[in-house]
Amino acid sequence: MNTVANILMAIGSLVAVLAGIGLIRFETNYARFHAAGKASPVAFLVTALGAAWHLGWAGAAYLAIAAVAMVLTLPVGVHLLFRAVHRTTPGDHLAIDELAPAEARARGRER
Repeated sequence: MNTVANILMAIGSLVAVLAGIGLIRFETNYARFHAAGKASPVAFLVTALGAAWHLGWAGAAYLAIAAVAMVLTLPVGVHLLFRAVHRTTPGDHLAIDELAPAEARARGRER
């Protein structure tokens, strides 16, 4: 049984390393957030599955709580980071900016 747990943890670690490479290699902030926001929960879930297999029921319960917390909070956190980058990046960095009219209305002026 430990072989399966080790394989799952190795796969999760590989996904985390690929996400780290994406953070370094991608050019835009949006692509970097995409790499981190998509790969980190997958890496954690696969690694936690392997660790739960190795630890048994008690450890699996704690890891399940952590997994639920991550799956519920990570999309909101990444979305807020996207919005912060969008609001603070100067210039026309997007070809089509569908968020600009809504933000202009929120500030009280039309574009």
